[in-house]
Amino acid sequence: MITKHLKVEYVWLDGYKPEPSLRSKTKVITLEDPLQKIELDTIPQWSFDGSSTKQATGDKSDCILNPVRMYNDTFRSGRSVLVLCEVLNADHSPHESNKRAEMGKPLDEDGYWFGFEQEYTLLSKNGRPLGFPDSGYPEEQGPYYCAVGDGNVTGRRIVETHMDMCLAAGIEVTGVNAEVMLGQWEYQVLGKGAYKASDDLWMSRYLLHKVTEEMGIKVEFHPKPVKGDWNGSGLHTNFSNINMRTIGGEEMFNNICEAMGERHHEAIAIYGSDNDQRLSGNHETQHIDRFSYGVSDRGSSIRIPIAVPEKNWKGYLEDRRPASNANPYDITNFIVNVLCNLPEPIYK
Repeated sequence: MITKHLKVEYVWLDGYKPEPSLRSKTKVITLEDPLQKIELDTIPQWSFDGSSTKQATGDKSDCILNPVRMYNDTFRSGRSVLVLCEVLNADHSPHESNKRAEMGKPLDEDGYWFGFEQEYTLLSKNGRPLGFPDSGYPEEQGPYYCAVGDGNVTGRRIVETHMDMCLAAGIEVTGVNAEVMLGQWEYQVLGKGAYKASDDLWMSRYLLHKVTEEMGIKVEFHPKPVKGDWNGSGLHTNFSNINMRTIGGEEMFNNICEAMGERHHEAIAIYGSDNDQRLSGNHETQHIDRFSYGVSDRGSSIRIPIAVPEKNWKGYLEDRRPASNANPYDITNFIVNVLCNLPEPIYK
């Protein structure tokens, strides 16, 4: 059915700290031509009350939503889109909470590839992970990772629905799996370009919240949702540039790892709050105060995948330090900055 109404859901990050929350509101736009092709530049800016999102004071409350990326809206009927927005001040300068605007423009946006491994935990109404009893704990870790069957996994319908919604929206989800702790899951998102990768991850988180909100299920991104001998949740970040994929060499990969190590404390400062609870040196992590790297080593800060030396040292690296609640704009901006400041030029 052709309609002249376009429903636009504006999605943005608020000013809460240490990590922002996602917000949204919907504008219904009347199109002069019902067959008009919808492009990002046809979506107008829109103001909102920043005093209600910790982004303004009541006497100067207007902030501006500036559309930066558009997605298919897989929830609503009729013509509808999701639009991720940057937040601007009333004078149209970037708001201080706008981490996206702080990213430097890479030499070649498409040269950087990022693969995020987003871990999260599904919580029931009692605040405990799905599958956990009301008191006490389930069987210790072991049966749950990539498992099937009642008692071994919980929440699969949510996970499958979310994956379908992301793919339909235009987000390149490359896989999902149950994680080591019961009620804990992971999905992977590939993005070519630092901006696109980060935008897509934020929108995928937004869609996960929308899938679960009608079910009375909470999505928990805290890096240590259950204290004790239980795995935490990370945002392992796989990254490469064009030289890593096409030129390679053991020296290049070692130089990158060494450069990452020299700025370890800078990375830890932006890789998510409460990450010290997860990076304990146990449960497939390196201690937060130490830096290491190694081939196929999931207890290191940077893992060199086994496929890299097998392919003549070409491919990518996995930064295992980011917490599940980390801001992808901070992560990609930091990694690109490290790569851009290596002695060897990235592009030839």
